[in-house]
Amino acid sequence: MSAATPILDTSFEGLSLVRRGKVRDVYAVDDALLIVATDRISAFDYVLGSGIPDKGRILTQLSAFWFARTRHLVANHLVSTNVAEYPAAARAHAAVLEGRSMLVRRTTPLPVECVARGYISGSGWKDYKATGQICGIPLPPGLRESDRLPAAIFTPATKAESGHDENISEAQAAAVVGVALIARLKALTLALYDYGVAHAASCGIILADTKFEFGLTDGGELLLIDELMTPDSSRYWPADQYAPGGPQPSFDKQYVRDYLESIQWNKQPPVPSLPPDVVARTREKYLDAYRRLTGADLTASAR
Repeated sequence: MSAATPILDTSFEGLSLVRRGKVRDVYAVDDALLIVATDRISAFDYVLGSGIPDKGRILTQLSAFWFARTRHLVANHLVSTNVAEYPAAARAHAAVLEGRSMLVRRTTPLPVECVARGYISGSGWKDYKATGQICGIPLPPGLRESDRLPAAIFTPATKAESGHDENISEAQAAAVVGVALIARLKALTLALYDYGVAHAASCGIILADTKFEFGLTDGGELLLIDELMTPDSSRYWPADQYAPGGPQPSFDKQYVRDYLESIQWNKQPPVPSLPPDVVARTREKYLDAYRRLTGADLTASAR
């Protein structure tokens, strides 16, 4: 499929913008929220000058795929991805919203990110090298980067509005949201991760780690929210190329990070743009993950 022109910013007459994140723009629509995934891409805590065509559609449609298949584990916030079912004020903008938006229930997001790790990589690898632990969990000595862990672990993190999220212990997370709730979040996080791992494995993909977000409705119902097991929130590796002992090839934006490291960007403004070949290769990585995991191609609609 040919790449569309990337959508970097959104603005919709008749809809009230609630929040503009690094990738998603959130609008109030009646008593619900409309989450619109743009094609922005961030790295090292900055939104880059280039977008990745179709990235927002990939994130939305992959999240919808996972939300539909994990409802037996936990309820989620998704109401619809069918623009024809949106309130009239949103339907007027169908041309932009089709395939890259979700109408969702409102929640109060919990201030803790719920991370599951089955392999040692990223910030977990850095923590292990420094302390022999991840989030206070002792691990066997002698592990190599990207090694599979003896069992998946729950490693919560604080949610940062800007800058890096910070890994914290389960006890620290419990101090934020309560002992009973963190125990429930841990159980759900590991169950969701196990489900994702099994499905990804059947597609020739390793789901090394992923993060989940949860929110509470006004009535106190716990819902799975935001995005779900996308290349932006997960570390996906091709199983046939897995070779522990260093970083792995991936289906996420690590390719972009590697490029930025190669040009020795100092990770301060001005923020660079990406050359066309890096944009195209990054898009292919996201698209490849989507196709493998869903067994389908992108559609105009996320239904």
